[in-house]
Formats: sequence, structure tokens, C-alpha cells
Amino acid sequence: MAELTLPFWGYRKPMPIHRIVRLEGEGNYTHFYFNDGTKLIVSLTLKRIESRLPANVFARSHKKNLINLLYLREIRPKRHPYMVGLSNGDYVEVSRRKAAQFYQQVETFQQEMNLLRNIAVA
Repeated sequence: MAELTLPFWGYRKPMPIHRIVRLEGEGNYTHFYFNDGTKLIVSLTLKRIESRLPANVFARSHKKNLINLLYLREIRPKRHPYMVGLSNGDYVEVSRRKAAQFYQQVETFQQEMNLLRNIAVA
């Protein structure tokens, strides 16, 4: 299982990547939101953390948001601001500037997941 090692109160804490629902950047800090409802704040920028995560699973929806596409449940592209719903009940904004790239990444991810499902069934 892939893990991300995070600085946490003077030591490093391994965190399974599959537990991360989304990340939200706030200056030099990043808020982690996990699938069990827990949250964690670390003193690393979102950009730095993004570089350590698999790009085919995590998508930047906004300059301050990075979401795990495994937890994407709903897309609301018809009105502004564009929003996506996650399985934990959170709604995250998709910026107009990043919308085309974000939706392309979602489509590619869905195609990969469908391919994996078809292989598993066969």
C-alpha cells in the first residue's frame, strides 16, 4: 500500500494515500481530510505535497484544492462556481481556469477505472 510520510510534531508519520479524500492549501500549511472523518494539518505547501502524490489519482480542482478521484461522487458543471461532490459529503469548487484540465483528468481516470473493472471481470 502506498504511503506518504508527513512531518508531525517532531517526527515523521506514514499516512496511507488511499485514506486521503482531499487536501486544502492555506499558505505554508495543508489540511488533510481523511475517509474516516479525521483531519490533519501539516506545515508543507500543497504544491510540495502534490509532487509526492500519484498524478493519475489526485487532481487539482482549484489553486487551493487537491482531490482524490477515488472519492469523487458528483460533478456540477452547469453553474458557476463549478462544484464537485465527494463521498464524505464535502463540496469543492473547480476554478474556471482549471476546469478543462480537471474534467479531462477525471475522464481519463474513469476510463482507466473502467478498464481495470473489465479486466477484473474477465
